[in-house]
Amino acid sequence: MALLTPLLAFLYHLPQVYKWLLKPYYVASLFMSVAFLAVRKTPGVCDHLSTQREDGNPCDFDWREVEILMFLSAIVMMKNRRAITVEQHVGNIILFSKVANVILFFRLDIRMGLLYLTLCIVFLMTCKPPLYMGPEYIKYFSDKTIDDELDRDGRVTWIVEFFANWSPECQSFASVYADLSLKYNCAGLKFGKVDIGRYGEVSKKYKVSTSPLSKQLPSLVLFQGGKEVMRRPQVDKKGRAVSWTFTEENIIREFNLNELYQKSKKLSKTKGAAGDKAALSQFPPVPEEEEPEQELGGAEEEELESKKDK
Repeated sequence: MALLTPLLAFLYHLPQVYKWLLKPYYVASLFMSVAFLAVRKTPGVCDHLSTQREDGNPCDFDWREVEILMFLSAIVMMKNRRAITVEQHVGNIILFSKVANVILFFRLDIRMGLLYLTLCIVFLMTCKPPLYMGPEYIKYFSDKTIDDELDRDGRVTWIVEFFANWSPECQSFASVYADLSLKYNCAGLKFGKVDIGRYGEVSKKYKVSTSPLSKQLPSLVLFQGGKEVMRRPQVDKKGRAVSWTFTEENIIREFNLNELYQKSKKLSKTKGAAGDKAALSQFPPVPEEEEPEQELGGAEEEELESKKDK
């Protein structure tokens, strides 16, 4: 059962995974992840490699290489237990596969290790994972607009994500946050994002560290009346982020999104009624129609005058 569940999950997301793997970033990452396997198993290349196998076969893994690969598999399984999206699962596999390839290449030949490490550094500096481009109801802030927008209407509740484009965790969380915005966005509950990797003053003002070691990326902050009410992950007195998993279920529970959404829908109805009244007040009341006077003929006028004389 423990193996069946991940297999079924993989098959369920297979069309989506296939679509991702066709992107240049994942294609290049896949080739780099299996580089050592290709070198060790390619006829004509592996014949010239050194080996510690007892049978002297250079085209098969020796016992130390098997140990390294098994250790890699254990680490990937431990990391993927906390992964919340398919992107994170794939990203963890790619990351630790590259680390294992560096170790294996250096162990095999220091020149091959240096060459592979150089390729990894160049790849890291030139290639970035594809950004989420799906549907969402999210407003993107800059350092000049975030304060004005949060203070514009005190009745509106804002959930703001502080993120950085270079952070893999933020990239993986983008689809989850977009789904939440599609489900819960309304007139009284809105979702926003600000790139603190680009706007450093915002990170200082709202005390969100951009250091890769801080584990504060991404950070979700709830604002009501323009003031911060809560945030996840929490930060202790020493400025360290408390570990927290950014799953959709955790966010709905911790931020009480269902209750916030119900209250916000009432606010939107109140706003709508107030808007209708304001629209009606712009038009002047319709005056009552006066009955037109009837014109009298000559005989009727003489009879009326005679009545007045009497």
